[in-house]
Amino acid sequence: MKIDKNIIKELTDYLNEFNLTEIEYTDKDTKIKVSKSNPTNSNQVVSTVASTSTTAEKKPKDVSGTEVKSPIIGTAYHSPEPGAKKFSEIGKRIKKGETIMIVEAMKTMNHVPSTADGIIKEICVEDGQPVEYGQTIIIVE
Repeated sequence: MKIDKNIIKELTDYLNEFNLTEIEYTDKDTKIKVSKSNPTNSNQVVSTVASTSTTAEKKPKDVSGTEVKSPIIGTAYHSPEPGAKKFSEIGKRIKKGETIMIVEAMKTMNHVPSTADGIIKEICVEDGQPVEYGQTIIIVE
């Protein structure tokens, strides 16, 4: 894989220009993330991570059922605390409004309710995985 160094340079310039600590660029199957280790130090160390995304965004091709999407950006958790019983398991019957997952954002645990009655067909995110706004987290049939 060949990485365009101009993109990294441009992202680094954006970090400095807008006083950011981290910036990410995604194009097709390439993902480049540039971050500062210490935003207050003018002699900052800039680290770059580039990867090709093969499993990052799995989207079912034929979605049958109701997709329950994340209402916010954060980290998804399947249970209220480590070692506790999971809110959702494949094959479990759930009711509309029942908590199916927690999405933690800025140290706040946000309970995500089911948007439909049914049986959980698929859990689309791993426990502790970062999720985006609008990303499908489970599918209810």
